[in-house]
Amino acid sequence: MPIQYAGIVSEHEAVRKSVGVFDISHMGEFEVRGSAAEEWLNGLLTNDVSVLDDGQGQYTLLLNEKGGVIDDLILYRIDAERYFLVVNASRIEADFFWMSRRLPACGVELTDRSIEFGAVAVQGPRSLDLWCDMAPGITLPERNGIAVYEAGGELILCRTGYTGEDGFELFAAADQIGHWFDQLIASGAVPCGLGARDTLRLEKGFPLNGSDLDENRTPLEAGLGFFVKLDKPGGFIGREALAAQREGGLPGILVAIRLSEKAPPLRHGYTVLAADGQTFLGELTSGSLSPGLGLGIGMAYLPPAQAAIGTDVFVVIREKLYPGKIVKKPFV
Repeated sequence: MPIQYAGIVSEHEAVRKSVGVFDISHMGEFEVRGSAAEEWLNGLLTNDVSVLDDGQGQYTLLLNEKGGVIDDLILYRIDAERYFLVVNASRIEADFFWMSRRLPACGVELTDRSIEFGAVAVQGPRSLDLWCDMAPGITLPERNGIAVYEAGGELILCRTGYTGEDGFELFAAADQIGHWFDQLIASGAVPCGLGARDTLRLEKGFPLNGSDLDENRTPLEAGLGFFVKLDKPGGFIGREALAAQREGGLPGILVAIRLSEKAPPLRHGYTVLAADGQTFLGELTSGSLSPGLGLGIGMAYLPPAQAAIGTDVFVVIREKLYPGKIVKKPFV
């Protein structure tokens, strides 16, 4: 995926107001099959796999023993013995290695199908109308759902997204995805790149693996506790570390910071200072200029005592201090 096609702002606005399409063929796809698939997955992932019915999906996390985030991913249940996982591109090898080493002796088969699939994400308020006009015989799943079709090869449609808008993901054979991409553009979708993906997800406060999430931070610190089911039967890898952290307190909290005045775009690594303009609090894990607000926005792990919504801070940009405030997610 390129950084941009026509321009980050125009692509961002297309998704917020109409419909855009992203080439997400770099993402990874795993398949898990077998009679023990649900039980095994539930022991690896933070969310509760057992609550899913056929055709449903959920956001979840894969953790190490210390509770750090190996990856955040989407898990879909196709049926009781078949699950489809969409993992981050940079974590395909790490995820597959981690999961493969923990396979039981029988009852579970794990397959990395990443090289087989190409994929596109269609996002925006006109996404469903566009698809109904373009492919009237193929019904999209419900929100957070999955549907599998045969359309000149296996076609998998999912309904999640990374922009905060309605939309869907289409997975097809790698040699067919270009056809689908061209057809979506011909039907009115605006091609969008990595730049717009980042501004869109950041406006909604969605974390980016490798920036806002990593193996040294837990999902509790990242504000993702809703997707962590500490009390589910059998537990999961990393549970004990998270339970201890919940009992003893968090070392840091991922907060949303909005600048109070116009400034150069925020970037990963920029220093965050307390309201006195001197005390170091942390560094931005993500940052950009919000097209929707016209102001700089970013996220950073800050000490809990300085992480309350409404707290004044400064962000250092090119040795100059710019005032900002900790705000509630989402920014937009």
